Amino acid sequence: MLEERAFAFPCGGDWLYGILSQPAQPARRGVLIVAGGPQYRAGSHRQFTLLARSLAAAGIPAMRFDYRGMGDSEGEMRHFESVNDDIRAAIDRFVAESPGLEEVVLWGLCDGASAAAMYAPRDQRVRALALLNPWVRTEEGAARATIRHYYGARVLERAFWAKVLDGRFEYRAAIASFTALARKALAGGRRDGAAMTLPERVHAALRSFKGEVLIMLSGADLTAQEFAGLASTQAWEKLLGESRFTRHTLAGADHTCSRRAWHDQVAEWTRSWICALA
Repeated sequence: MLEERAFAFPCGGDWLYGILSQPAQPARRGVLIVAGGPQYRAGSHRQFTLLARSLAAAGIPAMRFDYRGMGDSEGEMRHFESVNDDIRAAIDRFVAESPGLEEVVLWGLCDGASAAAMYAPRDQRVRALALLNPWVRTEEGAARATIRHYYGARVLERAFWAKVLDGRFEYRAAIASFTALARKALAGGRRDGAAMTLPERVHAALRSFKGEVLIMLSGADLTAQEFAGLASTQAWEKLLGESRFTRHTLAGADHTCSRRAWHDQVAEWTRSWICALA
C-alpha cells in the first residue's frame, strides 16, 4: 500500500509544489521526476502520476513537482537550463519527507531530461539518471533527423504515392521545404570561439557525472531520433559505450509514450534498472 501527500517548499523566495508517492516501507533510494516544459507535475496523459505510483508500488519512493512558473508553483517561468535551484530545493524536500532516503535518481523527459543531466554532476546525492527522449535540439540536428526519418518514411507510404499519381502532390512546396532542410542539415556546428552548443553541454555534463545512466528513446519521435543521430558520432559513441550507460529503444512510440503499452514498458525499464543498481 502506498501513501500520497502534497506539500509546498521554498525556492528563491517562491513556493514550489510537489507530490510524494511513498511506499509502506522506507527506502534508501528514490526517484525525483523532472518534468519537461512547458509541462507540469502530472505530465501528458498523467504519465508522471502513473510513473510515480508504479514506482512506489514497487517499493521506490517517487516525487514529482512543478518548477517555478509552472503548474501551481509561484514565480516566473524559466528556461530548462535555469532550474538548478528548483531541482536542488526539490531534492532537499524529498529527502526531508522520506525517512531513510540517502540517494536520488533523476528521471526526466525531453528538456526535463537535459535539465536533469546538467544538474546531476552538481549534487552528490544524485545516484543515477533515467532520461527519456533527451532534448539536444539544434537547427542542423533537427533538419537531419527530419530528412532521415520523416522523408525517409514518407516515400514508403502508399498514401504518398497515391497523392503523387492523382496530381495532388505539391512539388514546388515540397522541393522548397526539402531544400531548406538540406541547407540546415549541411550547415556547420559551433564556430571557433562560440559558446558550446546544447548537445555539447549535455555531453559534457554526462561525461562529468559518474553515476549510471538509463537512456530510453521513442522510435517514432524526432527528438529521440535527433539524439540517436548524435549518438553515432565519435565523441558520443565513446561516451555511451561506457558500461554505466544502458540504452533502450521503444519501436513505434511517440514522444510522450502516450499508449498504455508504451508507458508500461518505460515504467518497467525504469523499475528493473533501478532495482539492479549496485
